[in-house]
Amino acid sequence: MVRCLTGHTASVTCVKWGGQGLIYTGSQDRTIKVWRAEDGILCRTLVGHAHWVNTLALNVEYALRTSFYNALEQSTVLDDDMATRQKDALHRYEKAKSTCGELLVSGSDDFTLFFWKPTDEKKPRTRMTGHQQLVNQVMFSPNARYIASASFDKSIKLWCGRTGTFLDTLRGHVQAVYQIAWSADSRLLVSGSADSTLKVWDMHKRGLCMDLPGHGDEVYAVDWSPDGTRVASGGKDKLLKLWRQ
Repeated sequence: MVRCLTGHTASVTCVKWGGQGLIYTGSQDRTIKVWRAEDGILCRTLVGHAHWVNTLALNVEYALRTSFYNALEQSTVLDDDMATRQKDALHRYEKAKSTCGELLVSGSDDFTLFFWKPTDEKKPRTRMTGHQQLVNQVMFSPNARYIASASFDKSIKLWCGRTGTFLDTLRGHVQAVYQIAWSADSRLLVSGSADSTLKVWDMHKRGLCMDLPGHGDEVYAVDWSPDGTRVASGGKDKLLKLWRQ
């Protein structure tokens, strides 16, 4: 172990690495804390939720997860291929944060989401309301244009990735929506539900384009393959299923 960071007063439920040397944590103590990764110093505490913080999402996450780029210190260039990867990654990262900087969205048991600029602000920019039950997961699309949130209220809501403004509601599941995942091109969203189905949603039409029954019980986990051609899902039936688009 390198370091132990203390400060939360209840269970830590979610963690995100940022691109500016920061770590973000959400907790059942209803707060989000911003830590400096280099030395573990607590930079600020974000307060606003009235219940547990369940999930966090960053607008730059896709750029960070698909790159060799470190926003604070680029790793040593070993060859031309590495240099090209770093250049492309830097471009994706800078593009993702060019308009508003590094943005964070939190989802809570209080049915709300909060939209933050956590690198230098303590107060939320937007309180995002509309869900009727707790929020299970929130995700920015890879191009950072959209935010999707999944809830126990059986719906998925879409929000503007720059402002947090409500855009639309995707309905079709008949029980709680547990998890969502974006395709790499931000064109499709897949959801897994307690109703034992997966559903694929088209962002251009903002509607259902594919219904995927097959699990024998609740679907807890979904993810797209990096090339966007397949989906993997896992559920209470103890099975992993692979689906082709």
